[in-house]
Amino acid sequence: QVQLVESGGGLVQAGGSLRLSCAASGRTFSSYAMGWFRQAPGKEREFVAAISWSGGSTYYADSVKGRFTISRDNAKNTVYLQMNSLKPEDTAVYYCAAGLATMSLRGYEYDYWGQGTQVTVSS
Repeated sequence: QVQLVESGGGLVQAGGSLRLSCAASGRTFSSYAMGWFRQAPGKEREFVAAISWSGGSTYYADSVKGRFTISRDNAKNTVYLQMNSLKPEDTAVYYCAAGLATMSLRGYEYDYWGQGTQVTVSS
């Protein structure tokens, strides 16, 4: 069992930055690939970024490539999402997820989810 708690969301102006954190419980964090997803009001959940269990591989949605960076610290059981050059269309609830499968952009391949953190980007 893995419990995930996101933090770091908030209100920021367009062009600004935020860093989201996702703290995981359990001693097997390093066994899991991790992903970030987001869901805007009235829209379906969408993939944002993923990172392999070792941190050696990452993958990004085209909409955030070059602006967002996913990373992890297995010693701290934490995964991060550094978000730069934020745009109003990045406004959403951001969720982290953990999965034993290799890193994936498909939400159904993740086994555990956090409760989400709100990110609001004003224009």
